[in-house]
Amino acid sequence: MTNKIKVVITNKQKKVKFPTGMKMLVRRCCTAVLKLENFEGSAEVSVTFVDNEEIHKLNKQYRNIDSVTDVLSFPLGENGNYDTDPETGAKMLGDVVISMEKAEDQAALYGHSIQREVAYLTAHSVLHLLGYDHETNLEKVHMREKEELVMEQLGLPASASYVIDEN
Repeated sequence: MTNKIKVVITNKQKKVKFPTGMKMLVRRCCTAVLKLENFEGSAEVSVTFVDNEEIHKLNKQYRNIDSVTDVLSFPLGENGNYDTDPETGAKMLGDVVISMEKAEDQAALYGHSIQREVAYLTAHSVLHLLGYDHETNLEKVHMREKEELVMEQLGLPASASYVIDEN
């Protein structure tokens, strides 16, 4: 039996048009992160898209931070131990919640597509579900390297505008 990765995607917002292919991109992103991390076995991840108002509420409720954020991660496991879906045997990694409004704003700010921004936030959040944190600068750098590796694998590398064209 091959390892299956189930990604349950829910769009609970109406403020930002949900681009065609976004669900497939999010699934590919989750798969790429798990492959990069040599994750063993089948896995289940939930990704929910919300608006700024909803993510603000969740941030206040669960992190006691009274502001809008781009992405929240709710890991279900700890130290590599996860609850298992009794029907499928898949390890339930947790929930990812992304604000499409914030993703759209950040994509414009950084000068890239909303697809790249959502993929980046997904990769970032799935790494959190796997136990990564960015409390220290070293952890931050380590996470960023992994996120960019995944972006390159998905064909969404960081903007190369800082590279001098020799031709």
